[in-house]
Amino acid sequence: MDFERVVDAVAAFFERERVHFAVAGGFALHAYGLSRATTDLDFVTDSRVHERLIAFLVSLGYKTLHTSAGYSNHLHPDPALGRLDFIYVSAETSIRLFAAPGATLHFGNRELQVPRAEHLAAMKILAMKNDPGRSLQEMADIRFLLQLPGIKEEEIREYFDKAGLREKYDEIKRSIQPRA
Repeated sequence: MDFERVVDAVAAFFERERVHFAVAGGFALHAYGLSRATTDLDFVTDSRVHERLIAFLVSLGYKTLHTSAGYSNHLHPDPALGRLDFIYVSAETSIRLFAAPGATLHFGNRELQVPRAEHLAAMKILAMKNDPGRSLQEMADIRFLLQLPGIKEEEIREYFDKAGLREKYDEIKRSIQPRA
């Protein structure tokens, strides 16, 4: 996948639409120091752009694999354009998410916003709730995020509580505790 080319196209769309967006997924974790192989690009944006974004991606030749109020997944037949995943957040969540960005990530000449680590954890918790088969990878990523300096553990625990997954938080915390 030509990540720089795809980022340029997607970022240009968001800029034209004057809509906030941020990198999520594997590249967002990379911005915090956790590198792992990834073959797609994940973004988070305001839900108000959902239909316009899908129309834009279709105009570029992407096939929509799945769409719902909160997510959409797209695949291009040209491997250089690859797979794109989008997370759509409500206006209220968008305000909180984009008012206090976290790290930044450089793609070519672009400097892209990455959500705060706590918000990344919230996205991973929701992914785990919606697809329990993702739990092991999401928990490993959250474990990493929980060990970042200055992380607000209470906020992350509250996201677990809200999702009804407190036992997963406790399991991660036990795995972090030093062994005697």
